[in-house]
This record gives sequence, structure tokens and C-alpha cells, in this order.
Amino acid sequence: MSLYMIRIILVLWAAGWASQSVQAQSMLSPPSKKVADVLSLSSMQEQVAKASMHAQQWAGPSSGPRATAGATVAVISEDLHNGGILGVVKGITEAAKAIGWNVKVFNIGGTTAGRDVVFAAATALKPDGIILVGMDAKESQTRLEAFRSQNIAMVGWHVGPQAGVLADGPVAMNVSTDPLEVARITAMAAVVQAKGNAGVVIFTDSHFEIAKAKANAMANVIKACKGCSLLEVKDVAISQNAELMPATTRELLGKYGKRWTYALAINDIYFDYAASELTKGGFSNTSINMMSAGDGSPAAFLRIQAGTFQTATVAEPLNLHGWQLVDELNRLLAHQSVSGYLFPVHLVTTSNIAFDGGTQLQYDPDNGYRDVYRRIWQR
Repeated sequence: MSLYMIRIILVLWAAGWASQSVQAQSMLSPPSKKVADVLSLSSMQEQVAKASMHAQQWAGPSSGPRATAGATVAVISEDLHNGGILGVVKGITEAAKAIGWNVKVFNIGGTTAGRDVVFAAATALKPDGIILVGMDAKESQTRLEAFRSQNIAMVGWHVGPQAGVLADGPVAMNVSTDPLEVARITAMAAVVQAKGNAGVVIFTDSHFEIAKAKANAMANVIKACKGCSLLEVKDVAISQNAELMPATTRELLGKYGKRWTYALAINDIYFDYAASELTKGGFSNTSINMMSAGDGSPAAFLRIQAGTFQTATVAEPLNLHGWQLVDELNRLLAHQSVSGYLFPVHLVTTSNIAFDGGTQLQYDPDNGYRDVYRRIWQR
């Protein structure tokens, strides 16, 4: 077993799922001494530095089937108001044009009614393949099984807590950086920046397994930091951020005051509304440091550039992931296995935001991935 896997197992050993707005002390048991040893400050500094490197070379697939001509593909997105989901969908449409596919984008909008309408419309399209973006595959498993029974190939982005090849279930591949590693690096960055003395609130959404897993991983890193305090894990639905976050931010400020120094979240969207509330309240830009375990939205990049509360985000290569989704689906349409490639975690900070697409308010690695995929598809 690799050292990396040992670290993951040790960190998750004391895990308990984050639930509705609970006090951290009652949610998690204290980490063992071994966990604390693994998460020493020097070890975290090394891992954060590695995740902050720019100009990574392409390490993904270099061969595969040529393009399946004229495929019709349904792209089912959970909510296009989410910057991460929107960025991936843009990448899919860009790649679909390059490979020569017809794509129809459907937006659930984060509602039950929207889900019913979208799945009915996607069924009526009679697609050759389906790409799921930002939705929980487990929650919609019955609907997805109906597609599988029709031999419709499916891949997804952020469809569950496990990244990569999915052995069970109707979805063949979950394109993502490793969500647990994303979460751990985010929490480590907070500990490193705070020099081992952070008062932390974590924001998550219990409607999604991936969100609960990420929140749990962040919580355990903070618990393993002797000088840090995990104040609370706050459950706020992503689809209701605009309505809930302003009041939630005020509530937490009243509850913890100056003890609250770091805000960690499973997505940048939480900070869109928390930052504006802090500004309205006259708080200084450094009073609370915000760090996100996904996905590197334009608004997050602007906050990092301007130095307004947010200091880091683990930005996923959203456009690249869109291209990878098209490639993985093309492999299935050609009756081949998916590549299983996982792009490494990348932490965006003020020191590296000028590289790899940062000036365009996104993380778009300068590694030539578009040309690689075109060569694979012979397009």
C-alpha cells in the first residue's frame, strides 16, 4: 500500500458524516496520535507547496479511439448557476464542436420539479450518450438505471464521492480531481497560513455525498491540528445560498466573534454571499480568511486577486474536465474502457493566480490538452 493511501486511510479513520448544522466537537471523535503525526505542519507545508505549482505537463491519456461521428449527447446539469458546473458545460460544448457531436444541454436548476422535466426531456431526445454534471448519481439512480437498460453510455462530473472509474452503478466514470485530496489540501492551506492556529467554520451541503465527504475530510485535518479549533460544520444547501448565506454569516459572527478566523467551503459559491455580508458589516478584508475546496469560479479568482477575504481555492480545470468527459464518453461509444485519468489537485493563491489561465479568471492549464485530445480523436 502506498504512503498516499496510508495517509488517506489515517485521515478518514476518525471520520463521521457532517449533518445539519452541528457543533464540531460532538460530530467527530478526537484524531489519533498517528493522524496528528501524518499531518505535521512541515508535511502540510510540503503538500500545499506541491499543489500550488503551475505549468504542469500533460500526464493524461495519449491514445484512444478516433471520434465516433455524429453522436447525439444529452448533457444533464444540476444547476447552471453554479460556476463549476457552468465551466464544465462550456468545456463540453467546446470539445463537442471539435469532435463533431450534437449536444443538448439540460438544466435541472436544483429543484425536484426541474429534475422531473429534464429527465423526461433527455429521454425523449433518445441520445447515444449522456454526460451528468454536478448531480448526485445515487440520488437519481432509478432514473439512470432506466437509461442503462436502453444501453445508453453515461459518464459524469462530480456525481459522487469516489473519483475515477465506477465499478458499480450506471455511470462508468466520475471525472474529477480526487475530492478527498481537494478537501485535505484546502484545510492544510488554512492550517499553514494560520501557522497552526485557525478557528474554522466549514460549509457543506448534505444533499450531496461528495459534499459530505469533502466536509468530513476538511474537518479531520483541522481536528488533527493541535492549535486549531473546528467551531462548526454548517449545512447550507447550495441551491439556497443566495437566500440563506447572508443570515447564516451574521449568525456565525454573533456566535463566534473573533474566534472565527477561517471559513472553509465545499464550493466557492458560499463565499459569493458571505463576502458581501462581511463587506456590508464593515469587516476588514483579512478578518476572516476564506478557502474553498472547489471549483475555482471567476468570482473566487477576483476575490483572491483583490485580496478581499478569499485567499485560496482548489480550482479544478473545468474546461479540461469538459474535454475529458467527451473523450471518456467517446471511448464508451467505441466499446472501449474509460481512461480513469485523475487530474492532480491545484491550489490557486495570490502567488500563482497569474499563471495557467488565471488572468482569464479560470484555471486552464497550459499543458496542451486540447491538441492531445484532437490527436486522439483524429480531428
